[in-house]
Amino acid sequence: MRMKLIDDLYDYYKDRLTGDEEDAEAVAMSILDELDRRHVLKLINEMSDEELLGMFGLYVFESLKAKMASEGLGATRPQHVPGVH
Repeated sequence: MRMKLIDDLYDYYKDRLTGDEEDAEAVAMSILDELDRRHVLKLINEMSDEELLGMFGLYVFESLKAKMASEGLGATRPQHVPGVH
């Protein structure tokens, strides 16, 4: 079950969305700029358990990806290659 907010946002913006990830990011950033902590917590309290766990899981996933990237994990690192004499 999706949050009513997501359905409402999609209905409002669907004629202006192209399907790019940047669209979702722009809408999300716009909404976050308008909300204060109290309002965000109110929306979270209205979530089902499934929505809450999904949101937290996505947060953990994205945070771990960012941490691994900042630490250089998964990136191609130059390996020490002994010089040939």
